[in-house]
Amino acid sequence: MNERAPAPGGLALVEALVNTLDVESGADSLDTPEALARFALAPQDVPAARALREALREACLAHAGHGTSTTLDALLADAPLRVSISPVGEAALRPAGPPTLLARIAEAVATASAEGTWLRLKACEAEDCRWAYYDRSPAARSRWCSMAVCGARSKMRTYRSRRSGG
Repeated sequence: MNERAPAPGGLALVEALVNTLDVESGADSLDTPEALARFALAPQDVPAARALREALREACLAHAGHGTSTTLDALLADAPLRVSISPVGEAALRPAGPPTLLARIAEAVATASAEGTWLRLKACEAEDCRWAYYDRSPAARSRWCSMAVCGARSKMRTYRSRRSGG
């Protein structure tokens, strides 16, 4: 559904994980061989990955002004990360040990937060969509993943409601 370019940097991983569920159709691709490979998951890791995905969606909705998010903080508290210092002295968070999905997501969120891009990863306002997208608009006020689909549907519903007096 998303016609936008992928989110920058590590946020592309976050966006891809959130978008493994098509809310409108209910199709969940997280346990497909392609997704297992992309996210380096074993089949027994899928339930935890689904919980992480929905916590990320909740955070993306909060970024778009729809509610608050506390679940992601609790999940990321268990992420095994360490501070890594480059030869030129730059500090960054990196997964400690094997790069699990949780650690990779935590690294992406921490990096994006430091870069000021984390709050631009949002979830579509349409209740039957909730697709994650990166808001590149100058004022960071984008509301839908696609103006041509979700935005048009919303505007048409508003128009019809006004015309019918409801």
